[in-house]
Amino acid sequence: MKTIGLIGGMSWESTLEYYRLINERIKERLGGFHSAEIALRSIDFAEIEDMQTRGDWDAAAARLVRAAVELERGGADFALLCTNTMHKVFDAIQAGVRIPLIHIADVTGREIRARGLTRIGLLGTKFTMEQDFYKGKLEKDYGIEVLVPDPGEREDVHRIIYQELCMGVVKGASRDIYAAIIRRLQARGAQGIVLGCTEIPLLVKQEDVPIPVFDTTALHARAAADAAL
Repeated sequence: MKTIGLIGGMSWESTLEYYRLINERIKERLGGFHSAEIALRSIDFAEIEDMQTRGDWDAAAARLVRAAVELERGGADFALLCTNTMHKVFDAIQAGVRIPLIHIADVTGREIRARGLTRIGLLGTKFTMEQDFYKGKLEKDYGIEVLVPDPGEREDVHRIIYQELCMGVVKGASRDIYAAIIRRLQARGAQGIVLGCTEIPLLVKQEDVPIPVFDTTALHARAAADAAL
């Protein structure tokens, strides 16, 4: 079994889910007492959030490169960045280490294509919804049309992520807000919804949505477990 490197803590609420889902997948495949070989480097999210707010993506990249190097030196065979938003600096992190990183948009894009869908709605932080590093990859590499909520709705999605989900707060009223936004994306032609922030699956489940949901945390974790085997 290969050792999985996790760059986590952004936020730790979703990093917990990575650990659980990876180990559940290993147990599913191997049975018995088997669990994953994992090296975790968990970052202080306050430091990263401040860099995001200031737009200092170079500093954020340098911080995450250091974490990836530490995982590589610690014996990780490959690594995952346990956040969608920070894939904005994925290329810089990959360039800083020899071990491969699994890109969360790649595993998501492959799953969308496997389901035969060509137009999806994307929920995530404002960085993920508004910038090109994520939706552009889905469009260019997988031929998937990406729809995002209207500006006011993007503000609501972003606010709930940072002020609630990253703080471990899950509110029914916020689930209702997300559900309404998803319905409007569906009315615009979305065939499925990408939960493009690793905290959103803490709030929104498939049973809450009438069209297919792509849980990026679960897809990324599953890909990691399968790569380890």
